[in-house]
Amino acid sequence: MFSSSGRVAGRIAIVTGAASGLGKRTAEMLAIEGAKVVATDINLQGVQKVAADIGDQAIALGHDVTSEADWQAVIKETIRTFGGLHVLVNNAGIGIPGTVEETTLETWRQIHAVDLDSVFLGCKHACRPIAKSVHGSGMTGSIVNISSVAGIIAASNLAAYNSAKAAVGHLSKSVALHCAREGYNIRCNSVHPAFVDTPILDQISGALTIEEIKAKMARQLPLGHIGDPTDVGYAVLYLASDESRFMTGAALVLDGGVSAM
Repeated sequence: MFSSSGRVAGRIAIVTGAASGLGKRTAEMLAIEGAKVVATDINLQGVQKVAADIGDQAIALGHDVTSEADWQAVIKETIRTFGGLHVLVNNAGIGIPGTVEETTLETWRQIHAVDLDSVFLGCKHACRPIAKSVHGSGMTGSIVNISSVAGIIAASNLAAYNSAKAAVGHLSKSVALHCAREGYNIRCNSVHPAFVDTPILDQISGALTIEEIKAKMARQLPLGHIGDPTDVGYAVLYLASDESRFMTGAALVLDGGVSAM
């Protein structure tokens, strides 16, 4: 745990996939550092508990991130409740293993819908509200897209996930350049974690126990241990704050050194 220094005071943030894992910890850390947080998730009961634990500066909204109508409703409610929008954290995602031969077209489309289409929809509909909110405020807007080291390093059994997460990184660069050209004062960056101790491990552990999969993953990283959601939360805090005001179109890699090998 850490003490607040108000790094994102005065900001209003949407965090998707906030019922658990990286999204939950990110929402908590943004709130501790002074932001008002709209925590969203398809798991409404789970995200309501997260918002209740945070307190008055957070609300919870049910959110299917693959639905354009849901995105429009979430942004509208954010502005109605808190008066604006400064930060968007596109965190929601799923991971289903499979080689290119094993992966069905249905699974391929499902993974891309949740991991990639949702990021497109969030960026598309948040750009102008963020630009309007930061105009004249002295703050910069920030879009943070959670990708993965799997978007940089491929694996034979993660065909769809590799594809979607790689696309998130490149989409983030396109969004960054668009916002700069339009003079929106919005920065867009991607974050690429390696293995982090979150519930998504349940989806990819296969026949192994969670402890076995964690140990196996740790052996693949030069630092010798997997990440904690707080590690990613600190990265998002940096990108959400004006500490990173000169950083856009960048890929922030948190991978225990694996991509350096």
